[in-house]
Amino acid sequence: MKLFTRVDIGKVRASNQDAANAFMLNGDEAFGIVCDGMGGAKGGDIASNTALNMISEYVKNSYSPSMDNEKVAQLLKNALASANFELFTSSHRDETLEGMGTTVVAALARKDHAVIIHVGDSRAYLVNETITQLTNDHSIVQSLIESGKLTLTEAKNFPDKNVITRALGVEENVISDYSVVPFKEDDALLLCTDGLSNFVEPADVLNVFNTESIENVADSLIELANSGGGGDNISVVIITQKRG
Repeated sequence: MKLFTRVDIGKVRASNQDAANAFMLNGDEAFGIVCDGMGGAKGGDIASNTALNMISEYVKNSYSPSMDNEKVAQLLKNALASANFELFTSSHRDETLEGMGTTVVAALARKDHAVIIHVGDSRAYLVNETITQLTNDHSIVQSLIESGKLTLTEAKNFPDKNVITRALGVEENVISDYSVVPFKEDDALLLCTDGLSNFVEPADVLNVFNTESIENVADSLIELANSGGGGDNISVVIITQKRG
């Protein structure tokens, strides 16, 4: 497998509250994670980095190749729950961190399958000959789309587009969503914050994957998001079995 991680401040934000990481497990399995913090410059940065580091260490210390996909999903849920509790208690111990939280999307990729878990509106996509969004945003706008009160076209310009309904650290307990997806030799997993998904259309993401060498894809996606406005921090993690 090949791993690529990029984080960019964008063109508007004064600070970076995103965090991203990817690493190999046991030689032929991989883990990737992206977090988008909130709660002011200090709180957002602390929330995203704390969650990323805690979840990454939990996976490193607890994962075994002998686990089936359901056990891997439970491991990831436990990792997110542990990070959530740490953020929640920290925000109540230190009033300067009150209200901090972070989104998270993570993937543990194995030879034939990948387990995806997320909270918030950071996303996972599966890219091959097409591009498929693997996560549903935990957001106000997504709830309105699912209830039929908002079309996809209307959602693009919805004024509360960035209001999320779930995040790590905001409540004492958190509900995370997970899925298990096929992951074949020519597939790629893209994990990203809304700094990418809000400024680059999926069709344009797919075009980059189809026209660029895999080593250049992450940088090209960052460039596209910035050329589209760069209105937020941008994080990209790619896990791929593509050969070229």
